[in-house]
Amino acid sequence: MLRTVADISYELTYKKVKNINLRIRSDLTIAVSANKHVPFYIIDEFVLSKTDWIKAAQARISTKIKEEIPFEDKWTNEECLNLFSEISDRIYPIFKNTLKTKPVLKVRIMKSRWGVCHYSKNYILLNKKLMAKPYKAIEYVIMHEYVHFLHHNHQKSFHDTMKSLMPDYKERSKLLK
Repeated sequence: MLRTVADISYELTYKKVKNINLRIRSDLTIAVSANKHVPFYIIDEFVLSKTDWIKAAQARISTKIKEEIPFEDKWTNEECLNLFSEISDRIYPIFKNTLKTKPVLKVRIMKSRWGVCHYSKNYILLNKKLMAKPYKAIEYVIMHEYVHFLHHNHQKSFHDTMKSLMPDYKERSKLLK
């Protein structure tokens, strides 16, 4: 049942409860539950007494909703590619004698990896979620994928190359966790 007291509208539900319960839903509406024996005027007085709490809770939830933008909407593919390309442009000269052409960068949301090197097709796929990580972590992932053009797996030669090109690569990898 929908009720209004002063400028506060709320949905009242009768339940087998001991107290009057007040809750702000994620859509910012107000839900109140009370025992069926509690008169309307008592419930209305209770809701009025909680006006400040209601407004504060609605503001808190409203702020949280704004912050929960789906990740894929936080940065455009173009914004991701601009940053990743800037880093790639600095790293590529190290590999230009070995690689015939500079790898093409692509981005998308990935569930379990930060990047994937497709050496046969000459491109690197990078996770959009990298945008939320520190710059040094992004540099690490791009370097990591470039090194995969030379060493396709994570054997000793891969790690030796990583260490020679980026001595702090292990610390940088920890920034991704």
